[in-house]
Amino acid sequence: MVNLIIASHGDFAKGILMSGSMIFGEQENVEVVTFLPNEGPDDLDQHYQEALSKFNNDDEVLFLVDLWGGSPFNRASLIQKQNPDKMAIVSGLNLPMLIEAYGGRLSQTKAADLAKYLVPVAREGVKSVPEFQEAAPAASKEKSTVGLKEGHINIKLARLDTRLLHGQVATAWTPDSKANRIIVVSDAVAKDELRKSLIQQAAPNGVKANIVPISKMIEVAKDDRFGGVDAFLLFETVEDVLRAVEGGVPLKSLNVGSMAHSEGKTMVNKVLSMDKTDVAAFEKLRDLGVEFDVRKVPNDSKSNLFDLIKKANVK
Repeated sequence: MVNLIIASHGDFAKGILMSGSMIFGEQENVEVVTFLPNEGPDDLDQHYQEALSKFNNDDEVLFLVDLWGGSPFNRASLIQKQNPDKMAIVSGLNLPMLIEAYGGRLSQTKAADLAKYLVPVAREGVKSVPEFQEAAPAASKEKSTVGLKEGHINIKLARLDTRLLHGQVATAWTPDSKANRIIVVSDAVAKDELRKSLIQQAAPNGVKANIVPISKMIEVAKDDRFGGVDAFLLFETVEDVLRAVEGGVPLKSLNVGSMAHSEGKTMVNKVLSMDKTDVAAFEKLRDLGVEFDVRKVPNDSKSNLFDLIKKANVK
């Protein structure tokens, strides 16, 4: 695995590390280097050496720095020139770059290869509104029939998440699922043109997002013309999941990611809040053969849903 050093002027590197952890989970072999206003080049060199000392000497290292030509970049360049075979640098650090670095280093074993992969990803992360909104409808039409062929839809992952398609889902769960299409299954969202538009815009590059009512998802699950679709299903409520499964959507497992708190509901953990109606729906799903994978992000350890419910004493 390629080691990462995130470096910046001021505390930007610390902040983006925290943001990355919220989306992708805590990461190993990642160090932060900050260059503060009262520090000079020697201080920065020392920070880099302290970060490098945390890694094995033979490890590949990629520096993700904020600004081309700035002090963090210049001092990292001096180190890289002494170790050109195992070190590389990418400037212009942004959150899409960092998230992709976390995922990309699982398959890229060379720092230089990972660096080359990250540059276009970081560029694609820069979009503007309304320009992107105007371009989205045309792109959507071009991809409308991609992946359709004989066979039933392949459900790679189903997730229960009140926020539906957001950062963690787009940058962590979607690549982990290996899906080529995200399908939000919700009667409420299917009727809300604003939410539909925002969800479609939030889809990661190369993955199409659809929003369908539950009845339509049941039809699609039974249709034998969707064999090329590897789907990631997103549900807003557990009751919606139950309706889909009872209607014939073949879910073997449900990733339980987040359930928003509201009056009358009990906090089961930091991100799950439910009442007796929700618990009853989970019990029915269990009786229908659905297993539960309680994780906020892929790197989290799995928790037992009904142990959490019992401990919280949901009323």
